[in-house]
Amino acid sequence: MRLDVWMPTANPFATPEVLAAVAAEAEDRGIGGIWIGEHVVLFDSYDSPYPYSPDGKIPVPPETGLLDPLPTLSFLAGMTDRVRLGTAMLLLPQRNPVYVAKELATLDWLSGGRVDAGIGVGWLREEFDALGVPWERRGARTDEYLEVLRTLWCDSTSAFEGEFYRLPPCSMFPKPIQQPAPPIHIGGEGEAALARVARAGQGWHTFNRTPDALSAALVRLDELLAERGRARSEITVTVCPYFEPLDEGIVERYAAAGADAVAALLLPLGVDEVRAGFDTLQPVIDRAASLG
Repeated sequence: MRLDVWMPTANPFATPEVLAAVAAEAEDRGIGGIWIGEHVVLFDSYDSPYPYSPDGKIPVPPETGLLDPLPTLSFLAGMTDRVRLGTAMLLLPQRNPVYVAKELATLDWLSGGRVDAGIGVGWLREEFDALGVPWERRGARTDEYLEVLRTLWCDSTSAFEGEFYRLPPCSMFPKPIQQPAPPIHIGGEGEAALARVARAGQGWHTFNRTPDALSAALVRLDELLAERGRARSEITVTVCPYFEPLDEGIVERYAAAGADAVAALLLPLGVDEVRAGFDTLQPVIDRAASLG
């Protein structure tokens, strides 16, 4: 099993020094991947319910903010040689898909083919409003944008014609090092997310699930994959326990439930806390490695 870390890059704590320390520890301790999330703006007041806390509020004060994931992962790429670099999650329907394709391809090129492209549809309507992007039908928009990414990454001459986006024939180079493309990890917890994994994903990245809840969800994912003529062996299942507990016994239960990777929450508030955070994780790292 792969043991990853998921790091909320919250200002003012995610300094260059903290990120450099995380990169060094991740390389030294055999961490599989570093995942970085995204919110371009946050709000003092909002009505959209955050799906991962009981009170429906994201546990990040608006004056804190998060670093943009793609420059952050580029920074980490220059300090690492082995660890994989993932977005969890890049909010694709909020972004221009051509620039997303270019930025992720560039990151894959510069990192030697280490990108995991985690994609989400978003939960914060107010953020869509701030960006001037329609909230309605964001799932269908995401599906089209995934097709735009595919043609730009895979085709010598790329083109797409859809309801939400038209890409005239054009060329984007360099292509990603990973062929045919960087793996797409779909984020989300509901039926629509699982259906998108079965339809277009190479991975499912789920948050705040217990091992039992993961096992139950994978029963449904297997059904959806079978409908598409696919099998679980084609999918990497990554679970971030987030606020759920994590220790050696729990990582064993995640493996038994069907997880291929566990992304442990890492939130150091300074350089001195980075090593301490990894020291706390070390028994889990060792147990995950022993599970193969």
